[in-house]
Amino acid sequence: MVKQELNYTRNIGIMAHIDAGKTTTTERILFYTGITHKMGEVHDGAATMDWMEQEQERGITITSAAITTHWDYENEEYKINIIDTPGHVDFTVEVERSLRVLDGAVALFCAVGGVEPQSETVWRQANKYNVPRVGFVNKMDRPGADFFGVVNQVKDILGANPIPITLPIGSEETFQGIVDLIDNKAVIWCDDDVLGVSYKLEDIPADMIEEVNEWRGKLVEAVAEYDDEILEKFFENPDSITKEQLITVLRKATIDMKVVPMMCGASFKNKGIQRLLDNIVRYLPSPLDVPGVVGINPYTDKEVIREADENSPFTALAFKIATDPYVGRLAYMRVYSGKLEAGSYVLNTRTGKKERISRLFQMKSNKQLPHEVIYAGDICAGVGFKDIKTGDTLCVEKNPIVLESMDFPEPVIGISVEPKSQNDIDKLANGLAKLSEEDPTFKVQTDEDSGQTIISGMGELHLEIIVDRLKREFKVECNQGRPQVAYKEAITQSVDHRELFKKQTGGRGKFADIIIKVSPADEGKTGLQFIDVVKGGNIPKEYIPSVQKGFEAAMQNGVLAGFKVDSLKVELIDGSYHDVDSDQLSFEICARHAFRAACQKAKPVLLEPIMRVEVVTAEEYMGDIIGDLNKRRGHIEGMETKMGARVIKAKVPLAEMFGYVTALRTYSSGRATSSMEFLHYAEVPKAIAVQVLTEAQGKIDLIA
Repeated sequence: MVKQELNYTRNIGIMAHIDAGKTTTTERILFYTGITHKMGEVHDGAATMDWMEQEQERGITITSAAITTHWDYENEEYKINIIDTPGHVDFTVEVERSLRVLDGAVALFCAVGGVEPQSETVWRQANKYNVPRVGFVNKMDRPGADFFGVVNQVKDILGANPIPITLPIGSEETFQGIVDLIDNKAVIWCDDDVLGVSYKLEDIPADMIEEVNEWRGKLVEAVAEYDDEILEKFFENPDSITKEQLITVLRKATIDMKVVPMMCGASFKNKGIQRLLDNIVRYLPSPLDVPGVVGINPYTDKEVIREADENSPFTALAFKIATDPYVGRLAYMRVYSGKLEAGSYVLNTRTGKKERISRLFQMKSNKQLPHEVIYAGDICAGVGFKDIKTGDTLCVEKNPIVLESMDFPEPVIGISVEPKSQNDIDKLANGLAKLSEEDPTFKVQTDEDSGQTIISGMGELHLEIIVDRLKREFKVECNQGRPQVAYKEAITQSVDHRELFKKQTGGRGKFADIIIKVSPADEGKTGLQFIDVVKGGNIPKEYIPSVQKGFEAAMQNGVLAGFKVDSLKVELIDGSYHDVDSDQLSFEICARHAFRAACQKAKPVLLEPIMRVEVVTAEEYMGDIIGDLNKRRGHIEGMETKMGARVIKAKVPLAEMFGYVTALRTYSSGRATSSMEFLHYAEVPKAIAVQVLTEAQGKIDLIA
């Protein structure tokens, strides 16, 4: 493998709301960079990056696909690692883990839809990981396209500082090219070249000169604010600022996340992609432009920084696990420092074990190109891991480091599944285990009461795809139950409780005695907050972790109907032990009993997932849609006009949203669209809680 200079490498992702044109744009990039010789179309099911059968059939991206390509810019060859991410909110984890390892991103917006709900979600995720962005307003050829309207939305809704660096020449059916404000030239695509490879550089159309001067002035002004030298030139003679100076300072401002350069085009009509590639290279960072990755040395607990340098100790993050029918389990990795050779051993700091990476690949969607060595700053996939999970840090044994892992949302919806044939029981278990390895938001558990297998995920589509993958990839036909909401339980009061556990069965018995205070967790805390305030050695130190372990295990099944308790504060105040009969297991069992007894006295409540729902509709259907949302226990948060349509924003319990898309089509004659994403958990009203507990055969008397 020829080593690529790091300053000529770009690790980027393409992120957007569903149907903004991410995969179509990626397909054009692959065509113009020479990876493919025919443009794959999403609607034909032939897109290179949408390789799964379900993606091709539905015309949506489900799993993020990685590919490496090259682009020539000013006589230099740049290597671009691209990750095409899904737009559907059910697969938001794919975006999250991709952004975690990328250096830059292209934020794609539909020229008609503008900033849509999932655009906001991915924008927040990119802010979380400090990922610099350039903006590309796609579908300028569509009726209703409005480039400047989208730019204003990026400013108002996303709170960004968008700076147009191209302007559209015409729009809708008259869209024929762009004005490049950096070069101060018009770029016109030739109508007779349907592939969009050839274009002409012309003078700016006479009817646009005033508009171009205004926006170029705004561009220069924005750049001048960021650099003192250009600021002086701006006041003395703005025309003396060179193209190179503009690019250099705009690049710095973009990497610093102070501005978002905005472009426009029409990917499906092959217009604007070459300029997008030029601007990816110009403005998005190389691995050398971003700060070194920060981690913790697990032995000293001291902070360690690893720079993107092949001579530094090897450090990588596994950001995705995938199962390939030919090579087995693939671990996608971002190499932050050092280099990785095929056949070498690495340390997984989560397990503390060494793993041998037998083979290394650079990915071309679902195809693998073997490589002997991968250098710092690159993205690759490795084979040979015995135990690896998403978010694991890989490093050399002599220089251990733990990188910040990724947090994933909890599933909000579940269904029961069973194989149609008894012969498929093992195949189902195997398939579910592999799928849950791949996807951290997909969980599998067995219902203790019914013995059913329950699969949980982020939405109805998510689970539908899982069941479809079981059928196609693992050849398992499933019966499935009704969708079930992933309720949780919580307590609302503080309770003091003493639990005495004694068991005598002849010979050595069991003894544990604990005094605890159980209360709701502190604001913003999740999981178990365990505080040990025992004085005088009344409980030996070696038994205290067992008390904590007992509470952690008990929280998986609440006292109302066995739903998970997400957060709890437990203070261990006092207790006693027996010299002979006490052991760690006694205190663990005692803690489990204490949890159930204390929580029953602490006014337990049921919590349900609340979804943020956004409906885009024509004015005449507003009344029916709002009435329907109110019936579904929805709370209308606001209404606004966007791109000529009305937008209704509401918070609605997930339990009321099953089958909503079908109902919405009925109310609006198929003209309204909706999107939904998880917001938070909230207490279930008493009447509804009683109904849920009756169905779950839970303890109604505790909530009544």
